[in-house]
Order: sequence, then structure tokens, then C-alpha cells
Amino acid sequence: MLVLVTGINGQLGYDVVKELTAKGHEAVGVDRAQLDITDEAAVSAFVQNLEPQAIIHCAAYTNVDAAETDQEGAYKVNALGTKYLAEAAKHVDAKMVYVSTDYVFDGNGTEPYEVDHPTSPLGVYGETKLAGEKILQDTLDKCFIVRTAWVYGINGNNFVKTMLKLAQDRSELGVVYDQVGSPTYTVDLAGFLVELVDSDKFGIYHASNEGVCSWHEFAVEIFNQAGLDIKVNALTSEEFPRPAARPKYSVLSKKKIVNQGFTPMRDWKEALKDYLKELS
Repeated sequence: MLVLVTGINGQLGYDVVKELTAKGHEAVGVDRAQLDITDEAAVSAFVQNLEPQAIIHCAAYTNVDAAETDQEGAYKVNALGTKYLAEAAKHVDAKMVYVSTDYVFDGNGTEPYEVDHPTSPLGVYGETKLAGEKILQDTLDKCFIVRTAWVYGINGNNFVKTMLKLAQDRSELGVVYDQVGSPTYTVDLAGFLVELVDSDKFGIYHASNEGVCSWHEFAVEIFNQAGLDIKVNALTSEEFPRPAARPKYSVLSKKKIVNQGFTPMRDWKEALKDYLKELS
């Protein structure tokens, strides 16, 4: 299968191309320089010329804090970019995977969010990602929406890299303990996305590694596994203010992955171990 992958220079797109190639598919990865997804004519021409059988759309405006003041920029990428890709996919009869986020929920839950739970984003990033979801569903029948959370991979910046970097010149750190979720290793998520695109089981899915932790617990585990003696102090979200509000509870229910016969992702601690090996 010929698959177009957007966001090749991001954490996820990089691993998706690797996984597609490993599974015998032909992957064409693009970044902003090769294809500006906010340019409707460029997207249409590129997809018609390539004629992929599937598109895995990993490119996104992911700077949650910057989105609060750059609403137009975030909407262009997350909503309009998705619209243009979906229209182009429809034209060549390709299926499409759109990677979405836990930020479509308000984080006030206490039970893992099911795929049909009412959405209620707290900020611009979540609103624009949700707009992308709705546009895709309105445009294309052959589509998958995959909501994920707390993503980290070898390419680009992430929480794990930040913690390890801070540990180089500090022996003590403060990390919030009142935001809970499930870390997601891009290698594992890429595996699921490729398994999904190989099928015709369209719809919304939630995908993250198994298990639940707070950011504080995540940081402690990173240092434990890396063999670093760092004291991690527990902070409240109020003690660490950010321009954009974060969901307090980001745990996603992966029931549908199992119900549809796909392979569940492994525990987050096991995934972290492999990631630290990959980093070193």
C-alpha cells in the first residue's frame, strides 16, 4: 500500500514511516517544506499526483500555550489542513487516519474516557483538534480518528527529554502531581496506526500505552530507570501556571482497540525502558 504521512519531522510521523516501511508498505513522508497542508491547491495537486491509498495525518500545531494567542495559526493547521487533506483523500479514494488528542475533553472525568464521551475542550489547541475531527467525519467516510496523549519519541522535544536535560545540572525538580494520564511511546503508537490503516474498521479510537500515572510519577520513573538520583517535588497545577489550561484527567479507555481485534499497547513503564535504550 502506498501511504502518505504528514509531519515526517515530528515525533510520531518519523516512527510511522519507519513502521510502514518495516511492514512492507511504501511510505512517502512529507514535512512543511515539501507540503504546506494549509495551502489547499498544493495539497490537492500533491495528493492527486501521488495517488496514495491511505494518508496518515500526523502533522499538527501542537504548541498548546502558543495556540492561546495564535488561534488563527492553530486553526489553519489543525482544522483547515485536515480539511484539505480529507478532500484530496476523497478525490483519490484514499482512507485517512487523523491523530487527535486527549485535549478534546475537559479533564474533569474520573473514569477513562470512552470514544463516545461528550467532548468539551478547555482551550484553543483542543478546540482546533476537535474541529479537525468533525471536518474529517463530514468530508470522508473512510476515516479513522485516533486520540492519544502524553506522546514521546526519538524525534523532537518531549517530557522525557526535558527531564533528562534538567537533570544534567540539577539535583532537585518540581513536577505537577495533580494531572493524570497515560504516557505514549511513538514506536508503539505507530505500530497501532499501521495496524489500523491496514484494516477498514473506520471510526474513533483511543490509543496510549497501558497504565496510569501523574506527571510527577512519570518523572520519578524516568529518573529511576535512567539511574539518576534526582529529588522530585510534587507541585499542584496552580504552583506551575501555564497560558493554556491542562486537563487534570487524561486517561483514555482503550476498550475499542481490544473489541475490534487490534493489538493492545504494552505498559508505559516497559515502553519507557525501550525508549531510554533508544535514546542512549
